Amino acid sequence: MRMFTAGDAIRDLHALACPARVPMLQQFFKTGKGEYAEGDIFIGAYIPDIRKVAKKYQKLSLEDTLVCLKSAIHEIRIFAVIVLVNQFKKGTQKEREEIYRAYLSNTRYINHWDIVDVSAEHIVGGFLYDTDEVKINKLHQLAESHNLWEKRISIIATFYFIRRNQFQHTLDIAEKLLHDKHDLIHKAVGWMLREVGKRDLQAEAAFLDKYTKQMPRTMLRYAIEQFPKELKWHYMHM
Repeated sequence: MRMFTAGDAIRDLHALACPARVPMLQQFFKTGKGEYAEGDIFIGAYIPDIRKVAKKYQKLSLEDTLVCLKSAIHEIRIFAVIVLVNQFKKGTQKEREEIYRAYLSNTRYINHWDIVDVSAEHIVGGFLYDTDEVKINKLHQLAESHNLWEKRISIIATFYFIRRNQFQHTLDIAEKLLHDKHDLIHKAVGWMLREVGKRDLQAEAAFLDKYTKQMPRTMLRYAIEQFPKELKWHYMHM
């Protein structure tokens, strides 16, 4: 039986192209001059279709998956991280560590919010969960990076902990990113704080009581989006 290659996957992904969607995607994902995804290339493929192709290629080698990750085309990069997530979930501890290290060695290609959001929780968060503090320090190193996407990885990775009712790592990284200038970090931090609040409103409220006056407004709005009206008013007017 012939083993699939990166070339096979790329051909299948190009077959999903929908050129009519490209202008809308370019606008939505901010690919214009001076924007954060300047020059990114889209072919217009739909995510559900990309996921189907990723399932077909779930046994693609790590080497070939990384070839896809390094593609100039956005949908091929997101295909690659979906494959990595699928393989990570089913992998041995050795395979999971190999995927984790390959992922963090190639963050220059994990270079958009959707590529981060579909993968960081599962690969970075999944690997660091229930491990020693030395490894958890990796979240703080990512949060201190000058790379926008590594900073977003640091906070989104904590979603894995949130889902397991462990909130401290999220709160620690949120504090570290409190004064970041980029709205994509404001939105990500606010989102993760909101997820904490869904499970433990007191934990989120304690954070907000301490930091609301320092938080960017976008971060705060995301964080309190699902609060009762009176509580939302309270934090918006502190």
